Amino acid sequence: MAANKTKITVESNINAPVEKVWKTWNAPEDIVKWCSASDDWHTPRAENDPRTGGKFFSRMEAKDGSFGFDFGGIYDLVKPHELIEYTMGDGRQVSIRFSTDGKTTKIVETFDAEELNPVEMQQSGWQAILDNFKKYTEAN
Repeated sequence: MAANKTKITVESNINAPVEKVWKTWNAPEDIVKWCSASDDWHTPRAENDPRTGGKFFSRMEAKDGSFGFDFGGIYDLVKPHELIEYTMGDGRQVSIRFSTDGKTTKIVETFDAEELNPVEMQQSGWQAILDNFKKYTEAN
């Protein structure tokens, strides 16, 4: 468990049914297309086993090759079309809630802050990824 208990929440309303949102969120072939916070970053590789006890992994890199990192963890709880809870490799926890009215899907993502970067920077980075997810999902 992370020593820092600060929780950060980001959210978005996606103009798509929850079935499409769920597939796009979890399919590795989609993850590599939306999982970046800015145009100068990308995710060249993703693996995902979205079930309780399953693992996930994404390689995130600057497109110019100057920096990169691995992002991964283990799913603690997966309820299809409703909830994903996981623990990252560094012990921080994340909860992602999916709610729908049939036509739109709201995603609320809450995560433990890390201690290296300011909370505002972490929130804006995760929100940028979620915004990129929204844009990709609605366009495809």
